[in-house]
Amino acid sequence: MANTASARKRARQAESRRQQNASQRSLVRTVIKKAQAAIGKGDYEAAQAAYASAVPVIDRMADKGILHKNKAARHKSRLNAQVAALKS
Repeated sequence: MANTASARKRARQAESRRQQNASQRSLVRTVIKKAQAAIGKGDYEAAQAAYASAVPVIDRMADKGILHKNKAARHKSRLNAQVAALKS
């Protein structure tokens, strides 16, 4: 356990940041799952709307460091490809 005041404060900060990061990671996973569910239904309009709402969330989490930028780009690319495949 932390022995100094600064170490105790660091432990408190680390715990609150861990909880915030976990919440934001969960949000990203949720929007990705919603987009994939819309794609799975085969409705192009719904899939396009879900993708459009997922992209800013994914980008925001990449900017904050919750997701690696390449992982964010990979998610967006794959979702976009799946939405485009529905159109044709």
